[in-house]
Amino acid sequence: MTEYLHIYHEADISSLVTERENERKFWQSLTFLDTNSATLQALKDAAAFGIKYVLIGVNEDIGPRANCGQGGATLGWQAFLQRFLNLPCNQFLDPKNVLLLGEIICDDLQTASADLCNTHPDQLVQLRDLCAEIDQRVNDILTLIFSAGLEPIIIGGGHNNCFGILQALYKVSGKSCNAINFDPHADFRAIEGRHSGNGFHYAYQRNMLNDYHVVGLHEQKNNKAIIDGLHKAQFTYTSYQDILVTRRATLTQAITTGLKRFNDDKPLGIEVDVDSISGMPVSAFTNCGFSTNDAEHFVSLSAEQRSVAYLHLCEAAPANHPQGLAQGMIEAGQVLSGLVCSYLSSRARVEQ
Repeated sequence: MTEYLHIYHEADISSLVTERENERKFWQSLTFLDTNSATLQALKDAAAFGIKYVLIGVNEDIGPRANCGQGGATLGWQAFLQRFLNLPCNQFLDPKNVLLLGEIICDDLQTASADLCNTHPDQLVQLRDLCAEIDQRVNDILTLIFSAGLEPIIIGGGHNNCFGILQALYKVSGKSCNAINFDPHADFRAIEGRHSGNGFHYAYQRNMLNDYHVVGLHEQKNNKAIIDGLHKAQFTYTSYQDILVTRRATLTQAITTGLKRFNDDKPLGIEVDVDSISGMPVSAFTNCGFSTNDAEHFVSLSAEQRSVAYLHLCEAAPANHPQGLAQGMIEAGQVLSGLVCSYLSSRARVEQ
């Protein structure tokens, strides 16, 4: 079950971190997993010693490409680490209850997908088959984390990975799950083989998804079948147009409307596709989106719910930044770190 998990040690991050006199940085507060025990037992031991959250990365762009989109979502996790690890601990946030677990290994699948073109039908099928293999790896690793009673923060890759996360949460909790998603796309495309555009539809089809609300759905970025599918499932959304164009609802109202749908007896997943953010280097770039502050507000408000089980941040593609990879790494790292800090701060308030 851990064959495709690369567990981090300090050596894995040594090239990413810096030190400064009289300043304690996040990387100096984070915990690493004890590899002297079996992984599940080590995770349970970590929970017993006060760890609550687990950082885990996914480095793949197969899901977006299998959705007939662009690649590039392989470096979101690295961009996040470069920024997050070097933030200073202070009175506002000190991640001493956070475990830096490592990453789900996808290198072999990325290599297998390298020469596949999503404009050729046969190769598109192969991409979707590879995406299904990623599902299984995500499911296996997340099952361990949920089984230990820990909250994962999953970063990187495409939005296809919501399916493996929900699958694991359903398996461990024994309950169909709720999800709130900050995203211009509902990711409720047809059941046509796995990709980044249909993870929530697959989860619903398999009775893993109980209720679902999309904040910021863009009216011109979802086809009729997607909207019809949401209505048939009795799922809801507040559109980008309602919030930022006609101003019929504030962002806070849109988030609250979704959260009020959910019963506390079922686990809640917080999903953020960062292509909801204007100018963000992503798989599907947009200038018609929300600000980083808006995304942080979404995470902060959603994370105040006691039923929250995880945070998933996906689709960052630093290499797609118009000014190049270096600037993309800086900006993606800042945004992803800000979202994680918003989550941890809100969860700390819930614990009080």
